[in-house]
Amino acid sequence: MSGEATRAGGNPLALLPPALIVGGVLADVLGPQPYTGLPLLAAAPLAACIVLSLRSAVVVAVLSVVAAVAVDLALGRPATALVVDVADVLVISLIGVWLRRLMDSRNRSLTLTRDIAEAAQLAVLPQPPRRVGPLLVATRYQGAHEGARIGGDFFAVQETPYGVRLMMGDVRGHGLPAVSAMSVVVGAFRENARQAPSLRELARRLDVAAERAEGEDTDLGEEFTTALFAEIPPGGDRVHLLSRGHLPPYLVADGRVVPLIRGTPGTPLGAGLGTDDAEPDSFPLPPGASLLLTTDGVTEARDRHGVFYDPVAGLAGRSFDEPQELVDAVVGEVTAWSGGRLSDDMAVLAVTLPSRPRSAG
Repeated sequence: MSGEATRAGGNPLALLPPALIVGGVLADVLGPQPYTGLPLLAAAPLAACIVLSLRSAVVVAVLSVVAAVAVDLALGRPATALVVDVADVLVISLIGVWLRRLMDSRNRSLTLTRDIAEAAQLAVLPQPPRRVGPLLVATRYQGAHEGARIGGDFFAVQETPYGVRLMMGDVRGHGLPAVSAMSVVVGAFRENARQAPSLRELARRLDVAAERAEGEDTDLGEEFTTALFAEIPPGGDRVHLLSRGHLPPYLVADGRVVPLIRGTPGTPLGAGLGTDDAEPDSFPLPPGASLLLTTDGVTEARDRHGVFYDPVAGLAGRSFDEPQELVDAVVGEVTAWSGGRLSDDMAVLAVTLPSRPRSAG
């Protein structure tokens, strides 16, 4: 807990250190002798170092020492008792201040690490523009744990001579190996999305890149990546889909949410299973419709009864004019469904084909 957070006026724990000082003084004056209130006076600066800022904790430590001296003088205790009281409070205060400085230093290091991780994620996984070709675009990445800003879920959007190509994927595993595998796949997509003549060839090239990276980097282990590829040709009236072990997307239009399922998904990228024979599927994409791509952090979110979240039921009957509205709705639904306790990271990508011409956002 940072000092800035604990200095907030609404923090009830901020009253604990002065309460301990007051309690220590009263215990010394009214309680049996000797040293009845000394534990409370010594505990006050230690508590302050936990719930207050470093500067405030030092002030509490000084007040505790002053209170101990004042009580001893008022009660006429001998000099040896005064020295013992002051020494006890000072030692505990110094320990508390040292712990406070250690906590602040660690918090600064964690903040710096998280900022570096966020910068790395933005470098590897930049936010796409709000409009790509004829499509409006919105994305969201949300970690399962508070403060987690980077993981193995990813998405990418790129305009190509073949239309707008999309990718949504999820690396098996967590931590730096998952991030490394994700960066390989995303980098290969950027390099090949404009060149590969088909989604099947694009997936093959990414598969080769993932397997090559695993062979060259022993830290990657046996990671594999599920991926969903989508291509919306320049005409914008259809979407071609190819799944390499990933969840199907959803077509959201006119209050209906329809999973686009046809055929068996192919094998994940980097799984080392040889040539994949999965063929792309094609579906109509009417004006005003949205295509929703997610990772399993959405569909595997559970409520308190252990029931999985279903986007078809959760989003049914709702209309979305902008893809950002759809993305926000999905994240809000999943958060409410799980009670804020996500079991896995989730990535959400939505693209909308406007029903009428509109300016770039």
